[in-house]
Amino acid sequence: MKFSVFSLWRPVLLILLGLFLLCEAQVNTEVQAGPLYRVVGSLLSISCNTSGFSNPNSKKDFEIRMKSPARIHEINVMSSKDPDFSYARFSSRIRKDEISIKHVDSNSIIFEIQYLQKEDEGEYECTVINPEYTYNGVYSALTVVKVIDNSLSVTSSDPPTSLSFNEGEALSLICQASTNTIQHVHLAFAWYLHKEGAQDAKPIISLDRDFTLAPGEGFEQRYRDAAIRLDKLDEAMYTLNIAELEQSDQGQIYCQAQEWIQDPDRSWYKISQKDAEKIPLTVKAKVVTSMSVVEVSLSAQNALQEGQELLLSCGINAQNLAKRFFSVAWLWKGIELAKIGPTGILTVRQEYIDRERNGELKATRTGNNNYQLRIKPVKTTDKGSYSCRAWPEERGEDGNFNQGAAQDSQPMDINIFTPESGLSVKMENMKQPLAPGEKLKLICEVDGVKGQLSVTWKRKPTLSTSSLFATIISLNENGVTEKAGAFTSREVRVTRPTTNKFVFELADVAEFDSGTYECTVSETQPNGRTQSQTQNVNVSVKSIDSVVKMALRNREPTVTVGNDVQLMCKVTSPRVPMTLTWSKETEDSNLNTIVVLYSNGSISWSGDQYRYQVQVDNQGNTIMHNLKVLRASHREAGKYQCMVSVFLHNVYKKLPPSNLVNVQVQNPASKLAISSNHIIVQRINTDIQIDCKVTSRTSEFSLFAVTWELQQDAVKKTILTSDHNGIITFGKQIEESLMKRISMRHTDGPTFELTIQQVRISDKGIYMCKVAEYLQDPWGEWFSLSDKNSTTNVNVTEPEKKLFVEKNEGEMNISIAEDFSIPCHITEQSSKESQFQVTWFWQQGTEVKTIFTAYRNSTLKASDKNVVVRYDHPSPRQFDLTVLKSNVENSGMYFCEVEEWIHAPADEWQKHAVEKSGNLNVTVDAEGYAKAATDLTWQASTWIPIFAITVSICLCIITILSCKLCRRKTPAGKNSGHPLWTEQVPLDLNA
Repeated sequence: MKFSVFSLWRPVLLILLGLFLLCEAQVNTEVQAGPLYRVVGSLLSISCNTSGFSNPNSKKDFEIRMKSPARIHEINVMSSKDPDFSYARFSSRIRKDEISIKHVDSNSIIFEIQYLQKEDEGEYECTVINPEYTYNGVYSALTVVKVIDNSLSVTSSDPPTSLSFNEGEALSLICQASTNTIQHVHLAFAWYLHKEGAQDAKPIISLDRDFTLAPGEGFEQRYRDAAIRLDKLDEAMYTLNIAELEQSDQGQIYCQAQEWIQDPDRSWYKISQKDAEKIPLTVKAKVVTSMSVVEVSLSAQNALQEGQELLLSCGINAQNLAKRFFSVAWLWKGIELAKIGPTGILTVRQEYIDRERNGELKATRTGNNNYQLRIKPVKTTDKGSYSCRAWPEERGEDGNFNQGAAQDSQPMDINIFTPESGLSVKMENMKQPLAPGEKLKLICEVDGVKGQLSVTWKRKPTLSTSSLFATIISLNENGVTEKAGAFTSREVRVTRPTTNKFVFELADVAEFDSGTYECTVSETQPNGRTQSQTQNVNVSVKSIDSVVKMALRNREPTVTVGNDVQLMCKVTSPRVPMTLTWSKETEDSNLNTIVVLYSNGSISWSGDQYRYQVQVDNQGNTIMHNLKVLRASHREAGKYQCMVSVFLHNVYKKLPPSNLVNVQVQNPASKLAISSNHIIVQRINTDIQIDCKVTSRTSEFSLFAVTWELQQDAVKKTILTSDHNGIITFGKQIEESLMKRISMRHTDGPTFELTIQQVRISDKGIYMCKVAEYLQDPWGEWFSLSDKNSTTNVNVTEPEKKLFVEKNEGEMNISIAEDFSIPCHITEQSSKESQFQVTWFWQQGTEVKTIFTAYRNSTLKASDKNVVVRYDHPSPRQFDLTVLKSNVENSGMYFCEVEEWIHAPADEWQKHAVEKSGNLNVTVDAEGYAKAATDLTWQASTWIPIFAITVSICLCIITILSCKLCRRKTPAGKNSGHPLWTEQVPLDLNA
C-alpha cells in the first residue's frame, strides 16, 4: 500500500492552521486608568494606545468623546481624522490649540486640554478608528476625569518689601503652604533666586514630593557646609536659613509650592503650583577696615505679630575675623538680654532664664561674622528698641581674654502687635435621627484662623439631669488625640481632613448616645493667648425596638410526616451585634430553645442538632434567618418563634419576639385497603377460619394492628386485639372456654386469620376485622393512619338428623329352649363420627322392660336376670341381641332404641337423635319341648362318636406342627382372637 508525503502531513498542516487561526491577534485598546484628579486651569493629559491590528505600522486615527455627570448622552470632543467631528463647545478651544491630539507613534496618542475647566469633568472614551474590514477585539476604552478647585496657597510669613544685608550676614525667611484638597496629595517646596538680568530663576534648595532635600545648582558646596538649610517648623511651614550671604545671592528671592497627586497607575502628577511674593534682596559688599576697627550691624523684622519668631542677626565686620575672638550681646532698651562669650558660652539675663530653658530664647553663632538671637513666641512685652554690641577679645599668655572697646550697632525699633481674632465656628447639618449601630458624623468648620487650633468634643446626654457637658475626645495643636471617660473603649475619633475642618466620628451609636454634642475650637495665637469658639447640635438616636422588625413565616403551614419544614425569620435592622434564638412552644405554653445564633458567628444547640439546619442570608439591613426542620414528625408539630437580642456597648437588650407560626404535621394519605365483606355458614363442632386480607398498603414497611369484634343482637364485644408488634390480648368479655378455642395467625399478604375451633351455635354472629396501619416516623416512633374494617357474617348450623333404623316388624314362634335374635341395624346416620347407644326392650302387655344396653363407650349392661342374652356387633351399624334358651316366659314384643351422639365443644359429646326399630312379637311354644328333647337324645348318640374322632385327629395335627416349630426355634404363633365386630361378653346378671 502506497502513501504520499502530503497524505502523511495533511493532518499536521490542518492542526497548525487551526492553531494559527485560534492564535490570531485581537485588537485591544487601552487608556490611562482613572479617576484622574486635576485642578481647574491645569493641564489634562490622557494617553491612549491600541494593539493587535494586522498592520501595526500603519498610522491609526482616534476619536475622543466625553459624557459629563449632568448629561446622559456622550458628546464628541475631537478626532484626529475628522476636523468636523467636534461639538461646538469644543471647536473654539481646538482652533486655539487648547485641546489637541498628538500622535506618539502609529498606535498611540496623547489627548491634552491645556487649561482645564470645571465643565470638562466627566467620563472620557478613546476610540480607535478601525481601518480594516473585520472587527475582532476591543476598539474603545474609558477613563474618568475629576476636576477640583485649586486650593493651594503659598505665603511668606509677613514678607518685607525688600531686604538689605551686608555680605557675610545671615538670612532667615519663612514660607508657609496650605491646601484644602480632600484627596491624598504631597507638597513640594523650593526657594528660588532670580538674579537681575537672568532669564530664569534658579533653585536655592528644594524638598520634592518624596521628601528628598536637594540644593540648587551653584549652592551645592554651601549646602554641604551647612551654610544653607531648609528647616521644617510646622506641617507646612519651612524656613530658609543662609548662614553667610554672598554678593552673588543678590536678586529676587521667593518660595514655590507644588501639589502632587498619585494616579491609579501609581504615577505622580503635578496638579498645581504657586509662587509666593518675590522679595528683593540686596547684599552689600564687605568694607575692608583696619584691625582696630570693628563694625557692628543689626538686622531684623521691625514688625511682628505676637507669637511669631523674633530673629535678631548681629553682623561683625573686621579684619581677620577667622582668627579673632569676639563677645556679642543683644540689648533691649539698653539692657543686656543675652551674651555669647569668646568661647561660645551663653549667659542670659535673670528675667529670661525660664524662656531660655523652655526653648523660647536661643542664641547661636552661625558664622565667623554672624550671631543670631531667636525669641519665639514673641510677646507684646518684647517690643522696643534693640541693638547689638560686640567686643574684641585678645587672649593673653596666661590664656585669659582681655576685652577691647565695645562697638554698638544702630538701634532698631521692633513693634510687636496683637492680631485681632476672626475665629468662627459652625456645625454642618446631619442626618436625623440615627438608627442604632450607625455612625455619628459631625463636622465642625472654622474660619478666620490665624494661630494653632485644637478641638474638644463634648456631650450632654438627653436623659441626664446635669447641665454639664462631658468630654468625649480632644485633638491638640500637634495632632494628638485623647479619649476621655467612658469613651476610651468606644470607637471614636477626630480627624482634620482640611485646615479648617474637624470631623468627629462615633461608631455603633446606641439610644443612650442621644444628646447635645458640643464642638469647642481653641486657637492659640502667636502671642500665646488662646481664644475659643463653641457650637453644638442635638443628636437623636432611635430606640432599638423601633428599628428592629421581625416577621416569621413558613413556606407550607402543613407538611407530611417525613418532609422538611422551612421557617423564615426576616429581621430588618441596622447593623448592630445581634443574637437570634429559635424556640418552640410547649404544651404548657413555655418556650423550649432550639438553637441560638450569636453575633460572633458561634452557634449553641439545645435541640437535636441533627434534626435541624440553620442558614443566614445577609442582605444589608435585612437578614433572613432560615430554620429547616429535617424530616418532620408529629413531635415537631407546634408553634415556633424567633427572638432577637442586641448587644451594644456592654448593654444586652432582649427585643419583643416575633409572631408565633403554627406548624402542622399530617400523616401521609392512607392507601390501606382490605378484603371485602363475606358470609360463612359452618356446621357446629367444626373449625371456622375467617380471613382478613390487606390488599393495599401505604408503605412496604407498614405494620398493622388488628382488632376482632363480634356483634350479637346489637351488642358488640372485642374478641382479641393484636397490636403492630404482634402482641395479642383477649377482650375482657370473652369467656375462658372461648379463649381456648380462638387463635389468630399472621400470614403473607399480609392476611390475618381468625380460627374458632369446634364452633358452637353461640358463636354465630357478625365478626368485624378492624385493621390499623402503622408507619415509623423519623424518630423511630410508630404512628397509626386511619383504619379500615370488613365484616364476616358467620352462621353456625347443626347437622341434619339422618338417623334411620330398620323397621322390620314381624312375629316369631319358637319352641322352648330355642334361641332367637333381635336385630338392630342402622341404615343411615347424621355424621361419620357419630357414636351410638343401643337399648333393647321387652314388652308384655303394658309392661315394658329393659333387657340390655350397649353404651357408646363399649360398656354393656343386662337389665333383666331372667333373660339370658348374647350381644353381637358385627359391623359399625349392626347391633344384634340373641336370647338364649328361651322359655315360655320369654314370649312378648321385642324392639331396640338407638341414640345417636355427635361431637360437642370441649371434646364432649351430645345426643343428636333417637330412633326406634320395628317390633318383633315372639311366642315360645311349650309342646315342642318334648319333641325337641327326643330328637336331641337321638342326635347325641350319633354326633358324640363323630366329635371324638374329630378331636383326636386335630390333636395329632397340632402335635406334629408343634414339633416342626420347635425344630425351627421360632416363637410361638399368635392366638387368633375374636372377630372384629363380634363380641361375646359374659353377662353381668347382677348389674
